[in-house]
Amino acid sequence: MTKYIEVTGKTEDDAIKAGLAQLGLERDEVSVEILERAKSGFLGIGASDAKVRISYSHEETKAEMVEEFLTGLFERMEVDARAEIKEEDGVINVVITGENPGALIGRRGETLDAIQHLTNYAVNRTGSRMRVNIDAENYRERRNEALVKLAEKMADKAVKYRRNMTLEPMNSYERHVIHTALQEREGVTTFSTGTEPNRRVVIAYERKEAAPRYREWK
Repeated sequence: MTKYIEVTGKTEDDAIKAGLAQLGLERDEVSVEILERAKSGFLGIGASDAKVRISYSHEETKAEMVEEFLTGLFERMEVDARAEIKEEDGVINVVITGENPGALIGRRGETLDAIQHLTNYAVNRTGSRMRVNIDAENYRERRNEALVKLAEKMADKAVKYRRNMTLEPMNSYERHVIHTALQEREGVTTFSTGTEPNRRVVIAYERKEAAPRYREWK
């Protein structure tokens, strides 16, 4: 991918040197286009600096692709938001900040999920794949805690009333949280039913085999 910067200086050479220093590149690694030549003016009146455009090849990292995509997306959505990006253990974690990041979360996180899905698709179309997690106002953690509490509450009801409890439709990640929260829970099992986007988790009461009424002594 070719990128460029525009730099000014008292002379063309000064502008080029400043641009190379900014990029940390050598002269043979870039191409230079002179946009405006330096003018000395008359007795200093009408003088102006030189302006050059320095083009260079740059292979974008996944993190840079994420930042570029989200910046463009926020502009099109006309929202004042920024993406704080950190890459850890092969995963790109993004926290959206701004004046009203809550508007990017949406009902039950639907807008945030859509942004995350689009970002993953945009940056993983070519090259190696890398997972992108996007959060705002710590929504993911708060939602996970709420889902775990919901799972435990509905599991209690399933055992108490000895019947299956069907939850509201959830996306695949939220269903995974429910399944994981109850995988070691005695008395219930979980499974998913239905088709997207209305797929639901069922917390099923696990009936134990009835104990024998009589025991035969030897």
